[in-house]
Amino acid sequence: MTAPAPVTAPPHALVRCRELVRPALVTAVGRLHPWVGEMAGYAFGWCEVGGSPAAAPGGKGVRQALAVLGAEAAGAPAERGVPAAVAVELVHAFSLLHDDIMDGDATRRRRPAVWQAYGTGPAVLAGDALFALAVETLAAAPGGPGALRLLSAALADLVHGQADDLLFAARPWAGVSAREYRVMAERKTGALLGCAVALGAALGGAPEATVGALDLAGRHLGVAFQLVDDVLGIWGDPAVTGKPVHGDLRERKKTYPVLAALGSPAGPRLARLLDAPGQAGEAAALIEEAGGRAAALAEARRHTARAEALLAGLPLASAELRGLLDFLVRRDL
Repeated sequence: MTAPAPVTAPPHALVRCRELVRPALVTAVGRLHPWVGEMAGYAFGWCEVGGSPAAAPGGKGVRQALAVLGAEAAGAPAERGVPAAVAVELVHAFSLLHDDIMDGDATRRRRPAVWQAYGTGPAVLAGDALFALAVETLAAAPGGPGALRLLSAALADLVHGQADDLLFAARPWAGVSAREYRVMAERKTGALLGCAVALGAALGGAPEATVGALDLAGRHLGVAFQLVDDVLGIWGDPAVTGKPVHGDLRERKKTYPVLAALGSPAGPRLARLLDAPGQAGEAAALIEEAGGRAAALAEARRHTARAEALLAGLPLASAELRGLLDFLVRRDL
């Protein structure tokens, strides 16, 4: 399978939704303890260590855009989805702060990770504060108390998926199945993406069936998103991803390209390379030769198609929402 052509410009939906949500997100972060708020601002790319203003690269704003588009898919004004967008963006930032500590990742978006810039303890504290602020923000919204059930269920799945991902690293290379991987990816990445669009729809007054369909579509999107991350984690350009080349292989991550290649005739040789120090480059070449990269991209397409099929059954699901799916599986490949 040929990799899709690179897409460098974000879709208009991301820009539009980010501009809509930014003031509410800044206001929410402003309620934190000043030091904790500074760490949050650093994580979002708004400031440097010490608080001086910055325009560092932040996230794409995918989850906040999904929340806004979810509200619009319910027939509500975009503004109805803003509290959901703020809540999921805060939860996402919280998860990244803690993930970087658990994975030992020293950089995030081409800057020192928060735990490297401020220390491990402060980064944990900042993550906890962002989580609490997310709950507070959603609870205060009209219809928010009911929406909290969606958020709490997604968070339980996220923790489950993160635990599996950490445990996978200790297993032998051939000790994780593709099915286990898909379950892990749906929980670790898909749960929050599904929750984002479902929360927006719920605050927009959508019926339960619509909320459920959007949640499931987001979960399929999350698996596709994780699969693309797996490809970028091995072959991505460090100047774009902000992470070292072949980093996932050095961390013994059981990503989909690796699992697919291990199931090929090249599997035994690949397992030996993966266990040998300094062989990440040769291992990456063998994974691609054995079809691991193509298999991951094909699987991402399958999950994207399932998400698109679910959206096709919702009359108000916008072209922007559908376009966002395509962008997320083509990014930087």
